[in-house]
Amino acid sequence: MSVIVLGSLNMDIVMETNQLPVIGETLLGDHVDYFIGGKGANQAVAAARTNIATTLIGQVGTDAFGEKILTALKRENLHLQVTQTATPTGIAAIFKLPNDNAIVVLPGANADFAIDVKATNAWNDASIFLTQLEISLATVQEGLQLAKAKGLTTIVNPAPFHSAIVEMLPLIDIITPNETEFAQLIGKELTSDKELEAAMLVWSAQHATRLIVTRGSQGTSFVADNTIQTVPALSVAVVDTTGAGDTFNGLLAAELATGSNFAQAVHLATIGASLSVQKLGAQSGMPSRESILQHM
Repeated sequence: MSVIVLGSLNMDIVMETNQLPVIGETLLGDHVDYFIGGKGANQAVAAARTNIATTLIGQVGTDAFGEKILTALKRENLHLQVTQTATPTGIAAIFKLPNDNAIVVLPGANADFAIDVKATNAWNDASIFLTQLEISLATVQEGLQLAKAKGLTTIVNPAPFHSAIVEMLPLIDIITPNETEFAQLIGKELTSDKELEAAMLVWSAQHATRLIVTRGSQGTSFVADNTIQTVPALSVAVVDTTGAGDTFNGLLAAELATGSNFAQAVHLATIGASLSVQKLGAQSGMPSRESILQHM
């Protein structure tokens, strides 16, 4: 079976700096790099590198960034349903700090992308549908509706968070927020691990959608048999955390497509996300399935 990824394609401009400027301040950075990114592209690449048939659906501009993105993605093991438009290609400005990052996304061509319903015939052989919120919410909802109609398991990575995702929960089989996004999802600040895990239990009891919370260096947590199960992250030398969440989601979708059970898929995706932070650039460190299995 295969994976369908509907989502954004961006040019990531990564600026290394020791600190973020405050309002009115100008700082000198240390270095800049350009990487192919966007949550849709990143997650599709992560899935495809496990040798699972993966289709990426999205849009770029006809500008130089758009051409560069298409050229790079054609080197991956991907089936591309990517259109081009006069609207400029999406851009992500990533400020890489010594131990974390901050990101500003300009959606560009991602914002006015609409699904070609005829092209969804290619979804008939798929089993998993994965999307995020860097494209228009109307397109996300349409994609989920089409996927459910075809019997696909739907996964949503609710990033960047928007409260409208709550209304789409009946269309979502699995939702994968990080800790901050989960707090936004429930509309409550969570100040400790105990509060987070208690909230996960309450939320899971109230919703049919399966919940996974990604927790950075602590790993990944989900609810099973009314208890919190946590898969610990590997301890590695961290270079860039930008693509860790996207790696997790792409690998989760790919592993579920192979027929692995839920816990196995979460375990493999967590290990893969841990490995991905060892290189600069969201896609640069995304591992193969073989390399992940060596660490399990």
